[in-house]
Amino acid sequence: MEIGLSTFVETTPDVTTGETISHAERLREIVEEIVLADKVGLDVFGVGEHHRKDYAASNPAVVLAAAATQTRWIRLTSAVTVLSSADPVRVFQDFATLDGLSNGRAEIMAGRGSFIESFPLFGYALDDYDELFEEKLDLLLKLRESEKVTWSGKHRASINNLGVYPRPVQNPLPVWIGSGGNTESVIRAGLLGLPLVLAIIGGRPVQFAPLVQLYKKAAKQAGHDVSKLTVASHSHGFVGEQQEDAVERFFPSTQASMNIIGRERGWGHYGRASYDAARSLEGALYVGDVETVANKIIYLRKKVGITRFMLHCPLGTMPHADVMRSIELLGAEVAPRVREEIARWEAAGEPEE
Repeated sequence: MEIGLSTFVETTPDVTTGETISHAERLREIVEEIVLADKVGLDVFGVGEHHRKDYAASNPAVVLAAAATQTRWIRLTSAVTVLSSADPVRVFQDFATLDGLSNGRAEIMAGRGSFIESFPLFGYALDDYDELFEEKLDLLLKLRESEKVTWSGKHRASINNLGVYPRPVQNPLPVWIGSGGNTESVIRAGLLGLPLVLAIIGGRPVQFAPLVQLYKKAAKQAGHDVSKLTVASHSHGFVGEQQEDAVERFFPSTQASMNIIGRERGWGHYGRASYDAARSLEGALYVGDVETVANKIIYLRKKVGITRFMLHCPLGTMPHADVMRSIELLGAEVAPRVREEIARWEAAGEPEE
C-alpha cells in the first residue's frame, strides 16, 4: 500500500487574512513540501497542471525537477498532465529529464483535464476533446517503447524514424491514466494495461468499486496480468494532531475552494453540512487526527481495492506551516498504521469486503 500526496499549487486568497502569496513563493513552498514528504517516508508526490491565475504550476515536471535532487526515495508524478493540449514529445522529454535527475523516480499521470484553459491557450478545439487525448496517448506510449519513432496522426505533425531524447532511466517510463470516474477512461486504461488513478473527491468512495472491477475485467480480457496492475486514488484531506482542530482548520479553505469551482461549474453551495457528511467513514474527505485518517484509508483499500492513496492537501490556500505538519503526520504516523494493517490483512488472506 503506497501513500503520498498531491497538490494543485493554488494561490487563492487566504480566507483568514485575505492575502494572496505570489506564484514564486508558493512554488518554493511546494519544493519544501516535497522534500519533507521524502524525509518522512511517503511514497509519491503529485503536482497538477493548470493555466490560470489562481494556480502556480503550469509545468509539473519543472516543479518536480526542483525537488528531484533534494530527495532520495519519493516518486515524482504529474497529477495530471493535460495530455490533450500538450505535445507528447515534449511531455516525454520533460519527464525523461526528471527521471534522470531523480535516478528513476518520475511518473506521468495523463488525463484529459477537468479544466479547459489550456485548450485555447495552445490552439486546440474543445470539440476535439476526446479525439485529442486518444491520439496523443498513442504517441506518448510509442515514445516510451523505442528510441526512434515513426508515427502519424490528425492533430500533430508526423514523425518519420526520429530519435527522442533523453531516454529515461526507467524502461518503460511509468504512464498512469487519470480518471474522474468516466467508464470509457477506466476501460481504456485496462485494455492498455496501464495503472489507473481515480479522483475520488465526492460522494461515497465505495461507489468506485465497480469501476475498479471493470478496469480489471478489461485488462484481463486484453491479456494483461491483473495482479501487476495498480489502482490509485486522490482525495482531499488534512491530518492534524487533534480531531476537532484538524476539522476546523481544513474547513474554511475547503469551503472557499469548492464554492469557487462550484460557481464555475454550476454546482450547489458547499456548506458545513456537506463538509461534515464527507468526513464520515464512507465519505470522500480524509480529514481528522491520525487514527481517523488511517482508518479511512484502510477502509478504502479493503472496500474499493485501492493500492496507492494520494492525499490532496491543501485544498485552496492554507498556512504553509499547517500543510507541513499534516505531511509530517501523514508520513510518520498515518502511513505506518495503514501499511501494518494492510500487510496483516493481506497475509491473512482475508477477502475484500
